[in-house]
Amino acid sequence: MIHRMRKEIKRAGRYFTYILECQDGTYYTGYTNDLDGRLKRHNDGLASKYTRARLPVILAWSKEYCQFKSAFKVERIVKDLTRKQKEALVKGRRLDKVLARAHKT
Repeated sequence: MIHRMRKEIKRAGRYFTYILECQDGTYYTGYTNDLDGRLKRHNDGLASKYTRARLPVILAWSKEYCQFKSAFKVERIVKDLTRKQKEALVKGRRLDKVLARAHKT
C-alpha cells in the first residue's frame, strides 16, 4: 500500500485580517500571517495590483486570529461591508457591533 504524504500547510499560529487605506482614500481588505511584512510588500508595490496604483498605503485596521480559517472567513465578511461600515471599524467600532447594526437596517 502506497501512502502519499500531503504537503502540510500551517493553519494555526498568528493570522490577521486587515484594512489598508490607500492614498486615494479607498480601502483594501486582506489577510496574512505576517502583517508587517505584508504592509511592506504592499508599499513596495509587490502585493496587489489594486494597491500598487494607490501608493502609499497605511494600516487602518487589523484583527488577529489564531487560525487561518478564521482570518480568511472574516476577510470575506469585511470585503462585503459597505464603505460606511468599514469606516466604523477603522474608527474603532467592534466588528460584531458593525455586523449587528447591519442586520438591523
